[in-house]
Amino acid sequence: MRMLAVGSLALMLSAAAQGGPLRHDHPIIGTWRITLPDGSCSETYRIRPDGTTLVFSKEEVAESSFTISDQPDKDGFYKQTDTITKDNGKRDCSNQITKPGKAITNYLQFHPNGNLFVMCADRSLERCIGPFIRVRGQSI
Repeated sequence: MRMLAVGSLALMLSAAAQGGPLRHDHPIIGTWRITLPDGSCSETYRIRPDGTTLVFSKEEVAESSFTISDQPDKDGFYKQTDTITKDNGKRDCSNQITKPGKAITNYLQFHPNGNLFVMCADRSLERCIGPFIRVRGQSI
């Protein structure tokens, strides 16, 4: 599996402008962190059961609304569509400024232990970023 640079994860982790409630035990719910390969910057995602996300990346704070499939497909991927709804206009870990409004679709695959996932551009492990690591002990 080839890992991509973190880039503007806030854009990649975005969904349909109308997120919605998830089942209480959906594996995406919780707090997740991804760190650049050189360790210079981390992004934290608080993914809530109401279909919204709060993202912290360097100086950026962003909010998004998302949809995600309830169950994985036959290859183990969850389809997620995310839309940034608010952004403070500051730079993220990739030194970019995120603009609200653009919907992005990605495919997530979780490790069997439920504490890691990768985010892929399509339903394969060829163009993915991660791992996103579950952060325990933080409220969503």
